[in-house]
Amino acid sequence: MFQPISIFIGLRYSRSKSHTGFVSFITFFSTVGILLGVAALITVVSVMNGFEGELKKRILGIIPHVIVSDFSDNKTLSQQSPHWAALRNELLAQPHVLHVSPFLESEALIQSAKALQGVLIQGIVPSFEKENIVNTHMVAGSMASLSKQSYSLVIGQSLANKLQVSLGDEVRLVLPNKSVFTPMGRMPVQRVFSIVGIFHIGSQVDDAMVYVDSRYGAKLLRRTGDGIDKLRLYLDDAFNAKKVVAALERQQDSERFTKQGSKTLSAVNFSTWDESQGALFAAVKMEKNMMWLMLSLIVAVAAFNIVSALVMVVVEKQAEIGILQTLGLARVDIIKIFITQGMVNGLWGVSLGGVLGIVLALNLNDIMLVIGVNLFGFGMQDLPVSLQWFDVLSIILSALVMSFLATLYPAYQASTTLPAQVLRNE
Repeated sequence: MFQPISIFIGLRYSRSKSHTGFVSFITFFSTVGILLGVAALITVVSVMNGFEGELKKRILGIIPHVIVSDFSDNKTLSQQSPHWAALRNELLAQPHVLHVSPFLESEALIQSAKALQGVLIQGIVPSFEKENIVNTHMVAGSMASLSKQSYSLVIGQSLANKLQVSLGDEVRLVLPNKSVFTPMGRMPVQRVFSIVGIFHIGSQVDDAMVYVDSRYGAKLLRRTGDGIDKLRLYLDDAFNAKKVVAALERQQDSERFTKQGSKTLSAVNFSTWDESQGALFAAVKMEKNMMWLMLSLIVAVAAFNIVSALVMVVVEKQAEIGILQTLGLARVDIIKIFITQGMVNGLWGVSLGGVLGIVLALNLNDIMLVIGVNLFGFGMQDLPVSLQWFDVLSIILSALVMSFLATLYPAYQASTTLPAQVLRNE
């Protein structure tokens, strides 16, 4: 097959066995360094993607992506039955909105015979929570039981362990911020609830959240009707929250200046998950970027070992370079020869490193099991791994660019060789 002369000579040099032992040693370890750096970068980035995905699923799967509040005094809505139904239907029609559910919430203390702990009560309508991640991670009982049994609640497994309670046991909910007058004086509002469900998600909400039916939650909070004062929106992607809120605010502004039609959005407020959990995800993103930077520097150091190897090869091949120039080979062709030789080493390292990284990422948990390493993340026995091909392609292309840049200086030095000077003593 026809090859340009510079490519042909560069490939011959890369396969040559005539290098000194030290040059071969440097060349080998530059290739191995690139291989290990690329493999490590693909594996670590895949694990970080997995952690980010699990965090997104387990935290944002239960925390509302957007909360709509302060609509209880809206006169247009108060004519509806229930009062939040019209607003819910309008929100469901918005782009990116998959599910809308009503709820109320309040801080409280939960007390058993063994322990006492602060929690957040959420009063829900069980029929709207079928897609809730809590409903799909029940380990005992069911969320539907909240509407069948009065004054019942669903708690997390971690909280149940702390309180030393199980399904069917009774606990007391106390509202320290609300009180009633009794013959014994002013007392905090409290009520005994039965446990009808236990869930396990494997995140911080397992010991910080309890669910009750909104009707009984409203009675506990001394509210009328179902007590619903908020709607939570779950989106196709939690990171679309700001886009959805911006669209709703534009629609809200248009309703304020419109004299005709329903104004369901004119008196509501919006908040997003980013306000409460944004710092956590920003920290995870920064950690991921720092990991990427550190491992990229390892790849860069390995790639620039090619400089050392090629400089030694250029010194070793001075006479041959002079002969090639004497035969009429242009300087640009001399540059191409050594770029080709250096890129062969880089291609071997990047290709083998890419394959090794993909294999490690896809089989990481099995490999750790074989070697007896047991790591836990977010309550799971296995490391979450998410191999994203865009990241793999980015890593491979970046390593190739680093390898290419590493060949430029030695190739340029080779092209500056003066034939008369190097052949004088030959």
